[in-house]
Amino acid sequence: MRFVIGGQSPSRRGKIWEAHVRRNIMVVAGARLRYLRPMHPLPDGYEIDTDRTRLDIDRIWRFLHDAYWSPAIPKSIVETSIRHSECFGVYRGAEQVGFARVVTDYSTFGYIADVFVLPEHRGRGLSKALMERILSHPGLQGFRRWQLGTLDAHGLYARFGFASPTHPERHMEMADPEIYRRPAARERKSG
Repeated sequence: MRFVIGGQSPSRRGKIWEAHVRRNIMVVAGARLRYLRPMHPLPDGYEIDTDRTRLDIDRIWRFLHDAYWSPAIPKSIVETSIRHSECFGVYRGAEQVGFARVVTDYSTFGYIADVFVLPEHRGRGLSKALMERILSHPGLQGFRRWQLGTLDAHGLYARFGFASPTHPERHMEMADPEIYRRPAARERKSG
């Protein structure tokens, strides 16, 4: 039952980070932070970590490339999205078996994206544990709004308070689901 924030100094986000760490009673162990509050237990051998150096970019890209929400996404776009997000890897030993990222300004909103657990590791509570770690991450607190999109995991997200927008008439989007399939767009985005 551990959650590690590796490879990041608590001073990275300055006073906001430090104040949040104090409020949420955390223990600093070297360069890593560990939660003391109870969370959904991880099965033996699994852990969730925010250390980007552990991310298996090829595995993430292969999954996302075939996912319904990002068909044919170029690897360079995945790499850029990871650089500009708060990322969470799910691991069994050294093998990455799941992933999620949060697009955020670290002040007012968080958009949870690209959530997956590999099929052979599903049914073990990893998605629940991953969502708990995301929503209790010390740098992602006090937001006015959390958002995400899903085709088939409404039940999972509802457990954490997600629901259809209260005022859908206030929400708009500009979507281009075929963007990664057009050569000109791929070249422009990755070049």
